[in-house]
Amino acid sequence: MTERTIAVDYLARVEGEGALTVRIQDQRVEDVKLRIFEPPRFFEAFLRGRSYLEAPDITARICGICPVAYQMSSCHAMEHALEMRVDGMIRELRRLLYCGEWIESHTLHVYLLHLPDFLGLPDAVRLAKDHPEAVRRGLALKKAGNHLMQVLGGREIHPINVRVGGFYRCPTVDELGALRPELETALGLAEETVRFVAKLPLPDVAEDYEFVSLRHEHEYPLNEGEIVSSRGLRIPVTDYESAFEEVQVPHSTALHSVRKGGGSYLVGPLARYALNHDRLGPRARAAAKEAGISDVVRNPAQSVVVRAVEVVYACEEALRILDAYERPAEPFVPPPETRTARVGMAATEAPRGTLYHRYRLDPGGLIAEAKIVAPTSQNQRRIEDDLRHVVERSLAMDEPALTDACERAIRHHDPCISCSTHFLRLTVERS
Repeated sequence: MTERTIAVDYLARVEGEGALTVRIQDQRVEDVKLRIFEPPRFFEAFLRGRSYLEAPDITARICGICPVAYQMSSCHAMEHALEMRVDGMIRELRRLLYCGEWIESHTLHVYLLHLPDFLGLPDAVRLAKDHPEAVRRGLALKKAGNHLMQVLGGREIHPINVRVGGFYRCPTVDELGALRPELETALGLAEETVRFVAKLPLPDVAEDYEFVSLRHEHEYPLNEGEIVSSRGLRIPVTDYESAFEEVQVPHSTALHSVRKGGGSYLVGPLARYALNHDRLGPRARAAAKEAGISDVVRNPAQSVVVRAVEVVYACEEALRILDAYERPAEPFVPPPETRTARVGMAATEAPRGTLYHRYRLDPGGLIAEAKIVAPTSQNQRRIEDDLRHVVERSLAMDEPALTDACERAIRHHDPCISCSTHFLRLTVERS
């Protein structure tokens, strides 16, 4: 009997602390575990007893890269509980703010976390030395996204201008108009990015994913829509927990979200694109066509191309909103008084995938219960499935090569564990 164990204590170039263990016995993959071992941060508990108006500012602290996603999901959930409707220019400004987050987050992943894998480089420092023009392009794109978040949100990290019902202050026409030259440049840079990543040497693999995302009747999904899947699921967000459940696994401090019955599924750019490519703008559709990707992309390595296409869309959509902008008379819709217990649910599309929030409010408007299902917890089981397939295809590799292949498979999905990065330490056990 031959047993081989590959243990990666710290994953490199992912957001947060995680590890990987693979056990191989007699040339068979016996076990794969993507271990998330960071201490729980208890945000759902922190929210209890707080006013519903505080939720956007508290949940924004869950992630420094995707704070808008948490703010938007919490706002929409509270508005659902209070039977509020927010539309018009305030709704458009929310999409605009989300575009800024997509631009900065996707660009960070494509250029600084993912691109070194395809160019045979160890990290972004070496990337800057060998491909300075690519890094300059990525930084200019990220700056444009950050600038958009700063003008709309008050600052680019943990924005302070978002509230239930809208914003504390809406920008003037001139303030938004001043962003146009930078966003026009960003759109061109985003199209260059698609052309650049489409030429990368990508492995030719395909996975049988069940894709899950929001789908809106006429928009590429950001803030709203129903939940659909590539296997026929179509439900309102209010029925989310009838189709998905969270389960605890011993090797992770993050819950695994699975389909009822235990099946894995995938959220994120590949899922959004497969289920909504017909909702992209003309420049993004043209970029995808030029890149040669099909309407459904099942190769996880091609996620780098799809993310780049979504950056084109975000720039394109941002410019559309800027051109039609008229400053609202009031920056927010006033919430009604809360006199009865309420429950509200919402889901929006974070850069990494669908983000679900549910809140139960007491009659005084205090949060009695909170449930937040992040994209990475939804993808964790599916990432383990991908890893199993990578190892099965690569049993002949030596430990360094197999370890590298596994880490690449994880980075394809841009897991957001939390905001820190560690280098790899590998332990191999044989018997």
